[in-house]
Amino acid sequence: MKNTIALRIADFLKNHPPFDMLSKEQLLEVSSRVQVLYYDKNKVIFNENDEGHNQFYVVHKGAVALQKRRDGQDFTTIDNCDEGDIFGLRPLIARENYVIKAMTREESIVYGIPIATFRPIVEQNPQVGNFLIESFASNTENPYSEEYRKKLYTEEDIDVQLQTTTDLSDLQPTKYVKNVFTCPPEETTQNVALLMREKNIGSVVITHEEIPVGIVTDRDLKNKIVTGDFPISTPIRNIMTTPVICYPKNTTIAQAQIALMKHKIGHLCITKDGTPKSRLIGLISEHDITVSQGNNPSVLMKAIKRASKTKHLKRIHEKIMILLKGYIRQNIPLTHISRIITELNDATIKRCIELSLAKIPETPPVKFAWMSLGSQGRKEQLLHTDQDNAIVFENVVDERLEETKAYFIALAQKVTKRLNTLGYEYCPADMMASNPKWCLSLDEWKAQFTKWIAEPGDDEILLCSIFFDFDISYGDSTLTDILGKHIFEKTAQNTYFFAMLGKSVLQNPSPLGFFRQFLVEQNGEYKDFFDLKKRAITPITDAGRVLILSHQIQHINNTAERFEKLAELEPENKQLYLSCSYTSKALLKFRTKHGLMHNDSGRYIELSALSKEEKMKLKRCFKTIREIQELIKIRYKLTSFI
Repeated sequence: MKNTIALRIADFLKNHPPFDMLSKEQLLEVSSRVQVLYYDKNKVIFNENDEGHNQFYVVHKGAVALQKRRDGQDFTTIDNCDEGDIFGLRPLIARENYVIKAMTREESIVYGIPIATFRPIVEQNPQVGNFLIESFASNTENPYSEEYRKKLYTEEDIDVQLQTTTDLSDLQPTKYVKNVFTCPPEETTQNVALLMREKNIGSVVITHEEIPVGIVTDRDLKNKIVTGDFPISTPIRNIMTTPVICYPKNTTIAQAQIALMKHKIGHLCITKDGTPKSRLIGLISEHDITVSQGNNPSVLMKAIKRASKTKHLKRIHEKIMILLKGYIRQNIPLTHISRIITELNDATIKRCIELSLAKIPETPPVKFAWMSLGSQGRKEQLLHTDQDNAIVFENVVDERLEETKAYFIALAQKVTKRLNTLGYEYCPADMMASNPKWCLSLDEWKAQFTKWIAEPGDDEILLCSIFFDFDISYGDSTLTDILGKHIFEKTAQNTYFFAMLGKSVLQNPSPLGFFRQFLVEQNGEYKDFFDLKKRAITPITDAGRVLILSHQIQHINNTAERFEKLAELEPENKQLYLSCSYTSKALLKFRTKHGLMHNDSGRYIELSALSKEEKMKLKRCFKTIREIQELIKIRYKLTSFI
């Protein structure tokens, strides 16, 4: 027999976050264990210093005030909860006594959600946990603390959840737009649309005697006018969204964000007293939240896509570095860090290209692809290092080749200049798309790669080590796919080429010298410093490249992922390859950490600054490097080269 009460509760909860993130089975399980509570007006649900209940609460009907004692004085209201709002989360998140009071403002029905039932769901679903933490921060006025996350999740869960960690400066007031465009309800939709186009805005608030009664956005025009549901001459009141959700001007970022999520809307109206019955003074949009909470990956991605100037991208990129610092400080697994930062870096490069294209009057004469090379091509460029990039464009007749190439070189000059402004230094060896040597047609690139593979001297092998690790950042992927296939066709069964690639892996032997001392630079600017890139990162990177290339595996550029694939392909060497994967990530994280610490590339390490634990970790990495070098020496019969 169906539990009709549980079904009704589930029907209510499924319309409110975070319950809308649950599966049907999870929702019914929770709903069947909910306690339905009725309270008269001005009844205390829990008081300051009360022991935490075994449940948290959701308002079904009515209103609940959350109050906090200020400096030993009387209680003041810090938040009001109405239908669908969550409160009383402290026992779930912090497992502590309450520090605020919850009291009904009117007759209310409240659902008690058992913590014992809900905690396993939180541990399985990071989105649910993150929403609860943000709700907790919002309605308690407590600063967000990683301590709470550790209490909410088990230690094993933290690594999985941390990629969505936010540095909640969310309790700062949200900046809002004060110059809001408004119109009366009887205005025609056509005039409102013309206003939005003229002012380049995405919304207009509908007001009556300065009181907000509705809002119209681009989406409303698309869904109600473009579809033909209403004529363009219809009064705007017929298509506006109403009622509007209103908040006071001191609304925090967390409160605004949760309100937008809860009501599934894109704008909040700011009124004089925070109610829909007072004068409109401003507007908060999702974009305002984006700007305010600029250290969340999804938020940063949206900001990058909307950036209209290089200076905007520069500010966003600075926030990416703040995000990276937070990830490193919290010891998040490098796999998560690399994926997130690489996506943000790729989006930044793409936006630089889009902005540069917009500055050139002519459209590209043919299809092209912008290739990121080296560490960015391998998805390993976390810090600001120098640029390595190239352009491949569609083949053209000889008469048009120079003209076409000139267009793309001009484009590349604009792009590399923008990237330099963001903090990516120009390549000292000029391995950039702005160099005519690295801005070539598809056939020219094929000829170039064929020459390097056929005549693999030291210079050619060095160039292969850079250009073989390419990844498309913008443009037509068919061009890079063809180029990749050409490389594999030319290297297949080419034992001499692989021997030369293998030889390059052995150029830098295991970084430990006699008596297990580190080999350091003997002269120059970095005398007595350890070159982490040359003596550790490059050997493991080169080893992964030659081995994966010999297996003819395309589209895996990341060093750690290459070794993980090799572990599948060669079970007999699985442990060594997995150790190499770990080593590549450990070295990259080590370099990133020290680069952030010293505000440089992290390449050169001052050994005296290392802790004993850090030195031991590096030495374990060096042991793996020595073992993979031995494997390559035997596999490619390189004793004659040594």
